Amino acid sequence: MKIGIIGLGLMGGSFGRTLVKRTEHTVYGLDASADVMQKAELLKAYHAPLTLDNAHELDMLVVAIFPKDFAAAIRPFLPKLAAGCVVTDFCGTKRGVCQAMREAADVYPDLCFVGAHPMAGREFSGIEHAVYTLFDHASMVLVPVAADIYQLDALKQFYLSIGFAQVRITTADNHDAMIAFTSQLCHVVSNAYIKSASATLHDGYSAGSYRDLTRVARLNPAMWTGLMMENRDKLSQELGVLIDNLAQYKEALDKGDDERLFRLLDEGNRRKLAIDARSNKNA
Repeated sequence: MKIGIIGLGLMGGSFGRTLVKRTEHTVYGLDASADVMQKAELLKAYHAPLTLDNAHELDMLVVAIFPKDFAAAIRPFLPKLAAGCVVTDFCGTKRGVCQAMREAADVYPDLCFVGAHPMAGREFSGIEHAVYTLFDHASMVLVPVAADIYQLDALKQFYLSIGFAQVRITTADNHDAMIAFTSQLCHVVSNAYIKSASATLHDGYSAGSYRDLTRVARLNPAMWTGLMMENRDKLSQELGVLIDNLAQYKEALDKGDDERLFRLLDEGNRRKLAIDARSNKNA
């Protein structure tokens, strides 16, 4: 296939590097930054620049940028794409992106539109940190917008062939609800946790628990602000649940209620064990 990638940051750059290194697909790359284009070329994240002139050759166009910029990014390419071309994305939220896809599908019914989000990443961002192993054993989430069952299956098999361990198919609303919990909330918690004055004194007093909880406190503020604001209703709801739960632990401690604290800890422990058992059973 001939695959175009718009946005050569961590996700788009890693995707390009994976395709160039592991497949026979031809990769065309495009980034708004000339510096990123140069670095991506040196890292072999694409074979040739993506342009409006060669867009008609594409079998797939992947957009890996901020969700709010998706519609503007694909607009000039849509009339250039050949019938049957798959237009997809690696954006971190789906409701706005998939709405833009639905509107585009009304104008370009011969194109295939599928939202996509690879469940992979690093605490670093940018083309400098793009690696061809980023998606190994990861999950890919697909949100069909304008695609038949055969196109969807072909896309699923494609992602499995380049290293993804599984492909989940869902709706844009469910995707954003789940991402609020499994990703965005984790970054907020980690980022808030590290703000304690005790964090500056942790050396010699910390081990795996501290490292695990603080890993994603290191983030790209501009990127995560955009993603979280795009999904602010879902994230705020999850934050409310967490705050209510934390308040129960604090109240038990403040009142010296060891029985209640035990119950709270036991409930969380049993819930974790049950979730893990179910996940292992479905693996």
